[in-house]
Amino acid sequence: MGVGWSVVDLFCGAGGLSHGFRRAGFNIAAGVDADPTCGHAFEHNNQGVFVVRQIEHMPAEEIDALYPKGKSRVLIGCAPCAPFSAYTPKHKQLRSGKWSLLSVFADRIRQLQPEIVSMENVPRLASFDGGRVLQSFVEILAPDYHISIRKVDCREYGVPQRRVRLVLLASRLGPLNLKRPIIRENRTVRDAIGHLPPIEHGKTHPSDPMHRACALSPLNLERIRASYPGGSWKDWPIDLRTRCHRRPTGRSYTNVYGRMAWNQAAPTITTGCLTFGRGRFGHPEQDRAISLREAALLQTFPPDYSFVAANNTVNVAQVARHIGNAVPVALGEAIAQSITCHIEEN
Repeated sequence: MGVGWSVVDLFCGAGGLSHGFRRAGFNIAAGVDADPTCGHAFEHNNQGVFVVRQIEHMPAEEIDALYPKGKSRVLIGCAPCAPFSAYTPKHKQLRSGKWSLLSVFADRIRQLQPEIVSMENVPRLASFDGGRVLQSFVEILAPDYHISIRKVDCREYGVPQRRVRLVLLASRLGPLNLKRPIIRENRTVRDAIGHLPPIEHGKTHPSDPMHRACALSPLNLERIRASYPGGSWKDWPIDLRTRCHRRPTGRSYTNVYGRMAWNQAAPTITTGCLTFGRGRFGHPEQDRAISLREAALLQTFPPDYSFVAANNTVNVAQVARHIGNAVPVALGEAIAQSITCHIEEN
């Protein structure tokens, strides 16, 4: 990538999206996030400045000052997607003020006028509030940008999980579209984590503090031993099922208490990915939920990506949040490669 371009990442988190751009050859000038605990992971792996700031309280001129002088500007970001998620109850979606951060993002774009913009979010954003939230975002950009929006199956870009995202690209140079996928065979759970050494629940591998699995209660240990790869709690004896699953109204909730299957993609990795009861996060054959390292690999972070400073204790809940909230690195790289082609063509 030419040295004349530089990237600022808003809502950067631990830097998954930025790292995809860095792998594609872009210079990462800075990342901005309200969570100070993301600082080490972002700066160590992306060599950009980490700024602890709420975007709604950060004027456009402060963001502009993060770019090196004379560089063309790429502005990227993923505004918090929880308000638009299918996992968030509707009454909480409408009550949440976080969805308004998307309009703040659009307003900063309008003020900054960067040459290229990338925005990633959950696909449900397209229909949230009758589609008005996304439409408003597009209308703010439309006078100055060529805009494309695409729903993306991340498996097509080398991410070994069933994760669908909405990718918006905007350019002042001309039409810009996400490149077509070239993956001929989807990656599987085995491809991503099958090489890792076994560990027991509640244990950490001695050579890798990130290869650490949460402890299971005696009841959940019985449950996971009764689970089959690709199955669900419906495989269990009645006495192991939760009360809600014994009721007719709970029988359709199959996306919890499941084991992954080696030869399939993983489920969407979330902030609860270390907990057996919060998704289909059971290891395919070991009696435990996946470890932090396994979650990171399924999110396509490279094995040497540092989430915790050397000699610091791993805060399991904190790192799981960073991993689950991240944009998969492989998707970020595909977006960045699409932008590279676009720049070269224009």
